[in-house]
Amino acid sequence: MTQEQMQRIFNDTDFVHRSGTPEELRVAEYLKAQCEALGVPARIEAFPVAMGEIEEAHVLADGREIPCKGFFCCGSGEVEGELYYMPSQDPVSIALAKDKIVLLDNSGIGFFAYQDLMKAGAKGILFQYGDTHYPIHDIDERDLRAAVVGEERKVLCAMLHTADAVDLLRNDAKRVKISIRQREYEGESHNVIAELPGRKDEWIVLSAHYDTTALSHGSYDNMSGCVGILGVLDALKDKPLNYGLRLVFCGSEERGLLGSKAYTRDHEEALSKIVLDVNLDMIGTWVGKFIARVSAEEALVHYLTYMGAELSFPLAAKIGVYSSDSTPFADKGVPSLSFARLASDNAAPIHCRYDLPEVLSMARMEQDIAFIAEFTRRMAMSAACPVKREIPEKVKTELDEYLFRKRRS
Repeated sequence: MTQEQMQRIFNDTDFVHRSGTPEELRVAEYLKAQCEALGVPARIEAFPVAMGEIEEAHVLADGREIPCKGFFCCGSGEVEGELYYMPSQDPVSIALAKDKIVLLDNSGIGFFAYQDLMKAGAKGILFQYGDTHYPIHDIDERDLRAAVVGEERKVLCAMLHTADAVDLLRNDAKRVKISIRQREYEGESHNVIAELPGRKDEWIVLSAHYDTTALSHGSYDNMSGCVGILGVLDALKDKPLNYGLRLVFCGSEERGLLGSKAYTRDHEEALSKIVLDVNLDMIGTWVGKFIARVSAEEALVHYLTYMGAELSFPLAAKIGVYSSDSTPFADKGVPSLSFARLASDNAAPIHCRYDLPEVLSMARMEQDIAFIAEFTRRMAMSAACPVKREIPEKVKTELDEYLFRKRRS
């Protein structure tokens, strides 16, 4: 795949395409067409996602309107209470949240923090997003995830810009009212699946997500991973492979890995024939360190380190869980790893309006793809996949923590 071809893909998908929207489906159809242009048939599989259409959202502090975005899927209604800024989530801070509207430093919340706040009697939650130094004070749109709510009650949630959140504290705001009206419904997101068969009826999965957050065009996070998969496919499509390559472009990753969770749920019987998942999430930036996070045996960490030295390709490999679509595969017992080139926010920010094609280098994309393609080729041409089908206990513990089955110690 040439630099010009890669650049065209980034240009063609240079728009917001968040979970469950027509724009997300448009990109799914585009990726399907890209696979087929490379001579590999592809299909689109739908899966349900909770959706919400915000009709009205207001936050009033001591009667003064504060710009906000309501969380979709948090319900509709009105709630009022004393403002309580809670920068920490320790037991004392949680206990003081009773009957309060809680203002957090975060732009989202995990399962255990939400459960604790509900048990403590919090009435509503305000989050904050953005950089006070950016010229445009964007406010991101988020959802209250079912995986976070669990069996607890829903409360109204809204996002503020950080500058406005600081002003609330500077002005010693006392009482806050949140009112939201929205239409909640079940929508659809989509996975795109393509297959390049090998001699064996066993597979290496290449995964990447293509959806974006509400403000981002998602060039870095994560059309770069999708272009990476297409580049690997282009490099290996005419090679004799023992293991087939299955490409899974995941929708709705930004809302809690929903696409890869749907794939591993709906294809659970077929997982026994997947020997390895290679996930790509954010590559090809001008600056940044190339990393491999391995949810598999320690030997794979050493192999990647040696291979990097052999090919003069610096990388930092270590065992652990990566917050992307490799995680549901590892949780089902499939050895998995994620590749990424991690750049600092000041060079390649994500989840904001500045995630654009300009943060990427097509020459760096070529280099990253070449290494990933060579690793995939070695695995796919092996007589027997050298990676043991086992997940270390350390990784299992991290999976339990990441997937909210166990509190982090």
